[in-house]
Amino acid sequence: MRSAKALGSVFSLLLAIGAPTAGALVIQGCNTVQSPREQVNDVQITTQIKSKLASDVNASSLANIDVNTTNGVVTLAGEVESPEVKHRAQTVAEAVPGVTRVNNNLQVATASASEPH
Repeated sequence: MRSAKALGSVFSLLLAIGAPTAGALVIQGCNTVQSPREQVNDVQITTQIKSKLASDVNASSLANIDVNTTNGVVTLAGEVESPEVKHRAQTVAEAVPGVTRVNNNLQVATASASEPH
């Protein structure tokens, strides 16, 4: 009886910890090649990068930057207004623990594309 209570307590704890993580994985999308631990690490890396980009990069660029992480490899995609912002985004991503490589696919907007019509 005692071990059943302990097992129930452990199960409740795991459920409380795992439910938010599982929800994040469902939102992000499941990659069946990765273990659950790797998927959680990738979600954490993506979250840290987005947070750091929010504080370090021009706010108007942030909405145009997509961050995807798989097995520690980060891919940055979207359009930014200058080569400096593109470089800064890569520098921010490379500084996050757990990142093994950054594929910087950000495109720099042309002057005519960024001017109002």
